[in-house]
Amino acid sequence: MRRAFVDLHCHSKGSFDCLSDPKEIVKAASDRGLTHLAITDHDRIDVALEARELAPEGLTILIGEEVKTADGDLICVFLERAIQPGMSAMETIAAAREQGGLVGIPHPFDRMRGSLLRDAAMASLAPHVDWIEAYNARVVGHGNDDAAEFAIANGKPGISVSDAHSIMEVGVAYTALDGDPSTPAGLLAALASAEVVPGRATYFVRLWTPLAKGVNRLRGNSRVRS
Repeated sequence: MRRAFVDLHCHSKGSFDCLSDPKEIVKAASDRGLTHLAITDHDRIDVALEARELAPEGLTILIGEEVKTADGDLICVFLERAIQPGMSAMETIAAAREQGGLVGIPHPFDRMRGSLLRDAAMASLAPHVDWIEAYNARVVGHGNDDAAEFAIANGKPGISVSDAHSIMEVGVAYTALDGDPSTPAGLLAALASAEVVPGRATYFVRLWTPLAKGVNRLRGNSRVRS
C-alpha cells in the first residue's frame, strides 16, 4: 500500500501572520519528502490555489483554510471556496461539509491561541470532526499531551502538523499514512493508519511571526473580518 507523508496545517503569505511565498513552500515540502501538504491560511484560500498550480511532481497541495469561528479555530480541507469567519463552530463544519470538505481541530488546548477545547463545553464537537491535532509543532507546555489524550478518549485520529508560519517550519512535523489522501474519501480512509511524526523548529523562528504581522499590516494584508 502506498505510504503518504502529510502535513495538514501550513500557512503562506495569504495569512496575516506569515510571509512565505507559495513557490518556496512547495519546494521546501517536496525537498523534505512530503507527498501532501494542506495550505491552510487564515480565512482565505487564494494563495492555496496558487500553490496547487506550482507544486512539483510527487507533491499534492490540498486546499484548506484555518477558519476563525465564534467558538475557536477549525481546519477545513478540500475546499472550493473560502468559508467566512465568525460563524459558530457547528455552522462552519456544516459549511465545509456542503463543499465535500473535511474538518479537524487545530492546537485544541493551546491557551495562547483561539483553541476550541479550552472551553470544556466544546468537547461536544468531537463527534462532528474528522481528526484532532494530537501534535502541533508550535504548541508549548502540555497542550499536545492533552490533545493526544482527548483524541484517544473520543475515538478520533490524532495527527501531527507543522503549523508552519515560515519556510523553515514546513514539514518539521507531519503524519505518515497508508493510502492515498488526495481526496476526502482517501484521506478519511488513510487516517485510520495515522502515525504521528513529531518535530519542532527552533523557538527563535517564532520571532518571525510578529515581524510578519507588522510587514503584512503595512502591506494592507490584515486579518479577514467576519
